[in-house]
Amino acid sequence: MKILYLCHRFPFPPKRGGKIRPFNMIRHFHQQGHQVYVASLARSAAEAAEGEGIREHCSHYFAAPVDDKLQFARMIVRLPLLTPSSMGYFYSSALAAHVRQLLAEHQFDLIFVHCSSVAQYVADVKHIPKILDFGDMDSQKWLAYREFKPFPLNLGYLLEGQKMLRAEKQLATKFDISTCTTKAELDTLQSYQAAPATAWFPNGVDTDYFCPDADGSNYEAHSISFIGRMDYYPNQQAMLQFCAAAWPLVLAQLPDARLYIVGAEPSAEIRALAKLPGVTVTGSVADVRPFIRNTAAMVAPLKIARGTQNKILEAMAMAVPVISSSEAAGGIDAVVNEHFLIADTPAELAQQALKLMTQPQLRQHYAAAGRARMLSNHQWHLSMQQLDSIVTRCLNLFQENRVTQREVQL
Repeated sequence: MKILYLCHRFPFPPKRGGKIRPFNMIRHFHQQGHQVYVASLARSAAEAAEGEGIREHCSHYFAAPVDDKLQFARMIVRLPLLTPSSMGYFYSSALAAHVRQLLAEHQFDLIFVHCSSVAQYVADVKHIPKILDFGDMDSQKWLAYREFKPFPLNLGYLLEGQKMLRAEKQLATKFDISTCTTKAELDTLQSYQAAPATAWFPNGVDTDYFCPDADGSNYEAHSISFIGRMDYYPNQQAMLQFCAAAWPLVLAQLPDARLYIVGAEPSAEIRALAKLPGVTVTGSVADVRPFIRNTAAMVAPLKIARGTQNKILEAMAMAVPVISSSEAAGGIDAVVNEHFLIADTPAELAQQALKLMTQPQLRQHYAAAGRARMLSNHQWHLSMQQLDSIVTRCLNLFQENRVTQREVQL
């Protein structure tokens, strides 16, 4: 097949959440022998240069350069409109022109869109089967933000969430199948009663790359870690709250405990956490794996969490036990208290962290169980098998609809 693939973040290198899922789909389609035409955005010359590595995994790629100042202006223009500001942030006239050119010059068998913010480029195309992978339902994320933002910012997030909700419902009607990453997101999507057909397929994790140390017992026992981009508000909120409320409880019982906050672009507030006893803020690192493997557990106390948290899958794949919030746990195909731990209050977080830092046998149990679950339930090839069945279903539905339309015309 010849596939046009659109995504909101340029999918190479697959180092962050918005890039990992689309990259693995593109690579899979290419390995299956399909011709994949990738079209996306590049927000800097460095990102465009790094993205050239995608050429080994597709037949054609195009990265439309955008300037953040212009994109923010496009967001502001949409504030009084029904169109979500997010659509403005991910709009590029160059990308729109290139997509039109590709559609004019090629006969595509399938259009695949990852993320609703770029569905606008092909929403009105009707002669080609189309799949919209929402990934996460963005409207729900914006609506969740309002609970953590002060007035009047909370009103802005409420407005954007409502506008995005309206847009998601409209877009779902224009694609043959709409998909997402988890069963919980699927429930939200199906509640719209707008998509002709729905499905979900999980994120995977590269268990060869994210693997344990040869000596799994070689770690800093009285330490825990957090991994994630620290310019991302949900990660910031999680660590600020954790350090304010849970970390003092840990230190009261274990004064030599260490917390490593590992992630690029930490804000000034996050950098300031390094002044707290036992806290290290690394900033950007070449490889996060040694930092996570070196700790007794990874915490993921996110209160704003949609879809799958790749950081959790990666830690579990490295045989590092995970303590997750209920919100972040929704995207993990694993059993609470068997493969990972749940904690929602500061006292619960401190208690679970202390257990894993001071009980090596318990730590080893969750390390082995988490790794095994990733191998059995969260490998990319298993997820891609589900994707293949979704693509087949989409093509069949499209053909059935065309036959029905012809019969009605006759």
